[in-house]
Amino acid sequence: MSQAERQHERQIRAANWDEEIELLARALPPDLARALHERIDPRELLEIVLDLGREPEARVPGREVLLADHPVSTSDLDHVANNVGQFGDDNRAGIERTLHRVSAIRNRSGRIVGLTMRVGRAVTGTGEIIRDIVVSGQSILLLGRPGIGKTTMLRECARLLADELRKRVVIVDTSNEIGGDGDIPHPGIGRARRMQVRTPLLQHSVMIEAVENHMPEVIVIDEIGTELEAAAARTIAERGVQLIATAHGQTLENLLVNPTLNDLLGGIQSVTLSDEEARRRGTQKSVLERKAPPTFDVLVEIQDRDRVAIHVPLADVVDTALRGPLQTPKIRVRTREGRVISNVDAPTLVAAEPTMATVMSSKPLGIFPYGVSRHHVEQSIRELELPVKVLGNLDGAGAVLTLKNHYRRRPDSLRQAESRGLPIHILKSNSASQVRDALSRIYGVERQDEATNRALAEAAAAIREVKTTLRPVEISPQNAYLRRLQHQLVAENALSARSTGKEPQRRLRITPSPEEPA
Repeated sequence: MSQAERQHERQIRAANWDEEIELLARALPPDLARALHERIDPRELLEIVLDLGREPEARVPGREVLLADHPVSTSDLDHVANNVGQFGDDNRAGIERTLHRVSAIRNRSGRIVGLTMRVGRAVTGTGEIIRDIVVSGQSILLLGRPGIGKTTMLRECARLLADELRKRVVIVDTSNEIGGDGDIPHPGIGRARRMQVRTPLLQHSVMIEAVENHMPEVIVIDEIGTELEAAAARTIAERGVQLIATAHGQTLENLLVNPTLNDLLGGIQSVTLSDEEARRRGTQKSVLERKAPPTFDVLVEIQDRDRVAIHVPLADVVDTALRGPLQTPKIRVRTREGRVISNVDAPTLVAAEPTMATVMSSKPLGIFPYGVSRHHVEQSIRELELPVKVLGNLDGAGAVLTLKNHYRRRPDSLRQAESRGLPIHILKSNSASQVRDALSRIYGVERQDEATNRALAEAAAAIREVKTTLRPVEISPQNAYLRRLQHQLVAENALSARSTGKEPQRRLRITPSPEEPA
């Protein structure tokens, strides 16, 4: 590249430097500020990392760019520390009139030995992907990995509610990341009011103060991370205030196993069932159940800047997760044109879809197994006598079988399947039994010998219990043919049985002595 071309490129970059990025550059030592202008497109800048004794670098998507060939000195770190706001107890500072965050690493004596200067941007439109949920008045919990855009979406939700819906919105801003540094909040929050928190340890008390003193309709909080903050969030929700917050964790599963934060989901407790109730449910005697209603109505996992997974209604989702496999969330994707695509009724692994009669009367359905053994799929199709083709790609596929770990990584094939609205069925393991069970549930079929054996085995176990305890026992619902076989087995054992309930939940009640017919 010639000198003239380099000069022209620097002029283009300079034109792209907006005021807020320029304020970040001015906090750097002059030589690093010049290097930043010359080597970095400001639209790509994510953060600047300064570590004592190492070369300074700027990070952009997918790579790092060195800003100097000499190591960072103590004077460089002092220069930056003196040109940003005051560091709080969480070792974070900001730059007035911007959304940038400067985080310090200190040695054992408290001296700064490293700085991370993270770029903050007020990006409008990020809240559009969940706009309908935000304006509905439901409380929303946002999850996602660091840097994915949780705070940006939080800020946009606050602006949308305050400016467009004219609601009374109060932001509890612990690290000044939502409203920016300084006494005057950043215009990115619109008309929303901002309450700063002197130290992170007081966030829970400021949350309660916001509700008691300022009569908000909406409270916005970043990073709920302690038991006291979770309790404060519950108190706010119980007062009828809409709550929009982020929490530590990337997925719903993270919160379920987090003893500090699962109170946000209603709390989890172990319950011991009676023998009869455990048998009726088909579970062990000791089960997990939700203690109370969740603090939030909706949980949103931010999987990418333009892709979210929505768990709603959260109470039902949590109950299902505690009983078995986590149901597939509703996926929304925002296109480059700003259009939101949603496969709002993506079925779960346990959902039954077409009946056998429906399948037989329609064209064969193509199944695309991603990461699942093709041999297992073909074997199961033969055993179940399904008119289904196994495909090597998405062309012509009507459904996808995959494994949980593949689905979590979201490869291109699964992203394309979701964008086409194809149902994705998630298996626990790559085994023949898992594939057969999944196909049985999808098509609503089951091998007759397996169903008969299971129904008779359950009846035999119930007969033994009735003979031992002399108490009635109800067993699982079955169709009329299997109930007739169970009746015969009961009669052979000199006991009594009657069918109870309505189809399709009609079941046998086995007793030690004859009962009046239903």
